[in-house]
Amino acid sequence: MHLECAHNGGMTTAADPVAGYAGFAAALREAGVACDAHRVQAYLAAVAEVDVAEPTQLYWAGRLTLCSSPDDLPYYEEAFGQWFSLEPPAPQRAKAAVPKQARIAPLVDAEGGDAEGGDGHDQLKVAASAQEVLRHRDLAALTTAEREHLRELLATLRPRPPRRPAARKTPSRRGRLDPSRTLRAMLASGGEPRKLAHVRRGSRPRRIVLLIDVSGSMSPYADALLRFAHVLTRSAPQFVEVFTLGTRLTRVSRQLRQRDPERAMLAAGSAVPDFAGGTRLGETLRAFLDRWGQRGVARRAVVTVFSDGWERGDTALLGEQLARLRRLAHAVFWVNPHAGRAGYAPVQSGIVAALPHIDRLLAGHTLATLERLLGEISDA
Repeated sequence: MHLECAHNGGMTTAADPVAGYAGFAAALREAGVACDAHRVQAYLAAVAEVDVAEPTQLYWAGRLTLCSSPDDLPYYEEAFGQWFSLEPPAPQRAKAAVPKQARIAPLVDAEGGDAEGGDGHDQLKVAASAQEVLRHRDLAALTTAEREHLRELLATLRPRPPRRPAARKTPSRRGRLDPSRTLRAMLASGGEPRKLAHVRRGSRPRRIVLLIDVSGSMSPYADALLRFAHVLTRSAPQFVEVFTLGTRLTRVSRQLRQRDPERAMLAAGSAVPDFAGGTRLGETLRAFLDRWGQRGVARRAVVTVFSDGWERGDTALLGEQLARLRRLAHAVFWVNPHAGRAGYAPVQSGIVAALPHIDRLLAGHTLATLERLLGEISDA
């Protein structure tokens, strides 16, 4: 490309800036760059706003207004160097594109806050929705990631142990008159009865007993139920007792009192010799009542049996032992994971034998039903 007016254009720029810039646009047009009158006007307006003594600003003012396609750039750079006797600025390397982050919070990170990118409000909304779905998923159908998230949600439960009346009285703003405290207050004030003291009967936590079936038919739910028992045990270690039922009775209360849930589960698993075996509910209940229940563990306690009711032993013995348990306990709940499913009918031999002797038959197949069970136990 040859620009006959290159040298003259540079001189004209020093004497008459506007004419020099218009001449540069005309030279570009002769070289084949389609810069019409509108682009020339935009170029003149741009150079009026920039510092023309700065080559970079002058270069970009013309490039952005006079060039209409990438094919014009070689002609523009050659013309710019010849007309203004300046070197075009070196091209900058394009920065590596930063991949966009997903705006959907993954299920396993819903509580952790480690998800990157995206709007925090959108993540919270998606995480809340995922948690709500998980709360109603059957525990036996959860994936590995969902089981991990379920463990985190179980750890956030805050059980309220049921209360029972205590023998001791506690001070109160109203209630029965407390003669001794009132008399002491009179002596302290010179014999004047300034304020009457009242008293009411106090309360203390009621014992909770959990009997968890760990036979083969209950193995898909056993891990979640034992973790649920760990949460209850940690809330009131002195007032919660946990036993597993299978072909034999095993007490796991001591193992579940450990603070760390993984250590507690490992210890409980090591202590249970009949995990995923058979079921003899009647015999194991009799062993519980003979060794523990009759001696005070079940007396005035809230007892919850977790089982699907598949009894391989004598169902008459199971009914007998449940009637015995009902006479000792304050309330007896039976939690059957299948009871929450559509079309369920209590036809299992163990459930049929248990129904006359329990207060309520509840579902325990989801996190939501376990939360409702906590409410039932607290209100008992």
